[in-house]
Amino acid sequence: MAITRRDMAIAAVSIALTSAVGALAQTGTNILGPAVFDAAVFKPVANPTGSVVQVVRRPTATLDELEMHVTTLNPGVASHPPHKHPNEELVIIRQGTVETLSDGSWKRIGPGSIIFNASNSLHALRNVGTTPAVYDVINWKSATTPAN
Repeated sequence: MAITRRDMAIAAVSIALTSAVGALAQTGTNILGPAVFDAAVFKPVANPTGSVVQVVRRPTATLDELEMHVTTLNPGVASHPPHKHPNEELVIIRQGTVETLSDGSWKRIGPGSIIFNASNSLHALRNVGTTPAVYDVINWKSATTPAN
């Protein structure tokens, strides 16, 4: 029985598919799957403006990167000067009173409020209360996130 071109083509496709599956399996080891992040084990790291807990920074099945952290911001200070970045982010205020620079104006908000910082939009956050402000930050990068 002779080997035909069809047999060779099927063998080549099989080898290519096997290699692709192997490559995906190797690169997929860093992909974040189902997860629970227990606040009881968070370890805040002090910084000049308060503290931060880095929760996760990993790719997911649909995102190039998912990054989440919890910030505690001391009264009367800003987290950083106004800035912008290509990734989008959500900021969820847990406690305290803050002002956020959004769409060119400062807005005062409190617990339960949510900020959406759009891609490449100038934004900032400052604690205008008398107690620490605590907020969760969730940002992501995808295949459609613009380059810097």
